[in-house]
Amino acid sequence: MNPFKEMQALVLVATHGSLSAAARVEGVTPAIMARRLDSLEERLGSRLLHRTTRRISFTEAGQNYLEDCVRILNDLAGAEAAAARGSVQVSGHLRMTAPAGFGRKHVAPHVQQFLKLHQDVSVTLDLSDRLVDLVNEGFDCGIRLGELVDSNLVSVRLAEMRRVVVGAPDYLARYGVPQVPEDLLKHNCLALGPQRGWTFRTSLSQSSLSTIKTRTIRVKGPMECNDGVVLAEWSRAGGGLAWRSMWEVGEDLQSGRLVSVLDDWAAPPVGIYAVFPERRHLPLKVRAFVDLLKDAYGLKDYWVPTLADTVKTIKPVLSVPPHNPARS
Repeated sequence: MNPFKEMQALVLVATHGSLSAAARVEGVTPAIMARRLDSLEERLGSRLLHRTTRRISFTEAGQNYLEDCVRILNDLAGAEAAAARGSVQVSGHLRMTAPAGFGRKHVAPHVQQFLKLHQDVSVTLDLSDRLVDLVNEGFDCGIRLGELVDSNLVSVRLAEMRRVVVGAPDYLARYGVPQVPEDLLKHNCLALGPQRGWTFRTSLSQSSLSTIKTRTIRVKGPMECNDGVVLAEWSRAGGGLAWRSMWEVGEDLQSGRLVSVLDDWAAPPVGIYAVFPERRHLPLKVRAFVDLLKDAYGLKDYWVPTLADTVKTIKPVLSVPPHNPARS
């Protein structure tokens, strides 16, 4: 069977959520679509999907392979489109959107480099924390953090995002270093709006990311804000502990302004994705910018620093008895 047909079948099932829906788009029967997936799994020697009568879910191997399939098929479509035009010139106007804080630090700085490489392209970057409707608002591409909720979008995983609990050294020196997630109930925890559930792994004995189970600790504290930048500022000022992404606080950890705690209990990382409306041929301008971001995010020292190095140099200073700030 044609390997590209098998890859297309996998992507269609992921995009449309079922064999029958994917088969309708392809113009074949569900049985044919199922045979293509069976042939793909047999050829790879790996299970990619869990299939029941009610739903389809991807295994870890299937999710990783799916991302590669999306990239390969988009590359092939882009190459064919460029060849048909007789040119590989990247051109046109690129409209993209990203979350405000992440976009300022990790998307906007790459736009100028992109324009230097592709001088026939212009860019509009919309930074917003609302869930943007790419199709109805006319965007070519969006950057999303964490779990994807819109199954009608095609996605490419750009990098992984880790969240850490951080506090200022003086705060931890006064109130103690939490040793287990339950210790957070004794601390001032800075919440992102009403979202007071912080996620951790349930046990330190779980070694495989694919089998790690998580639990949510509902924290409390006197301050909350819907802006993560403000939470980091409050934490640096000694106002309490914050649960923030490494892309927000990496430089603070490196400089020592903040210290991470409960690192051994950290939940598995979640994805940073580029998403775009379903279309047969991904425009070269979109593919080129997505490739640029993926290459940048993949650099060894891009997401600084390593937690182990940071914690190793600061933790000995913080060996003091725990104390409940609520009782001060």
